[in-house]
Amino acid sequence: MNWIKPDWPLPPHVHAATTLRGGGVSTGSYASLNPAAHVDDIAEHVTVNRQIIRDMLQLPAEPVWLQQVHGTRVVKADQVDKLEEADASYTDQVATVCAVLTADCLPVLFCGDGGDVIGAAHAGWRGLQAGVIAQTLAVMSCREMMVWLGPAIGPAHFEVGDEVREAFLTTETKAACAFKDIGPGKWLADIYRLARLQLTALGVEHIYGGDLCTVADERRFYSYRRDGAATGRMASLIWRD
Repeated sequence: MNWIKPDWPLPPHVHAATTLRGGGVSTGSYASLNPAAHVDDIAEHVTVNRQIIRDMLQLPAEPVWLQQVHGTRVVKADQVDKLEEADASYTDQVATVCAVLTADCLPVLFCGDGGDVIGAAHAGWRGLQAGVIAQTLAVMSCREMMVWLGPAIGPAHFEVGDEVREAFLTTETKAACAFKDIGPGKWLADIYRLARLQLTALGVEHIYGGDLCTVADERRFYSYRRDGAATGRMASLIWRD
C-alpha cells in the first residue's frame, strides 16, 4: 500500500491519508510518487502521479493544492478556484479534499465537531512558530477538535541553531523542553513536541500521531534534510462524504 491511513478515531464519513514515495512514475531523485509541481520534477510525471493518488484513494475530487510559503494563511478549500498562496485549508463541505505537501515539515490534519469541519496545515518550524496551527483552529471555530500529526523530521535528526530555539521561547517558555543541547549553538528540536505544546495550550486534548521520522525512513519518505532540494513530497489529505 502506497499510503498511510492515520491512526485516529475518525467518524465513518471522514477519510484521511498520507501518501508514500512508492508507486508513481517520477524518476531519479523524485522517484516515484511525487505530487509536488514546484520541485523541478517533470510536469507530466507530476500530473500522472496526482491521478494515481486520486485513483488509489478514491478521492471525490482533485485535491485543493496550495502554494505553500511557510506562513499562517488559511483558506476555505471549497471556495478556492486558483492556486492560492497559503499553508492551510479547511472545509465544511462534502467532496472537497484539503491537502498539504511535506518532506520533513509537519503535516497536521484536523477533524472538528464530529467531522462537520475538517482541515490540513503545513507546519514547518517557521509556520509552526508563527502560529499556523492557532490560525487554522481559529478559522475552523469548532467546539470539539481532534488532530493527527503526520510524518515529519524526527527529534534525532532535526538539528537547529540558537535562533530557532529562541524564536520559540519568545512565545512559549515551555518550549525549552523540546530542544536538546548538542553543543555550542546547536540543538536537536522535537517538532512533534512543539506542536503538541501548542495544541494543548489551545485546548486540544485529542492529539494523535507524531511517531514517524521522514529522515530515518528513506524507503517510504521523501526528506529535504536528508536528500537536498532535488526531492519529492508526500501529500497529506483529508475529505468527507
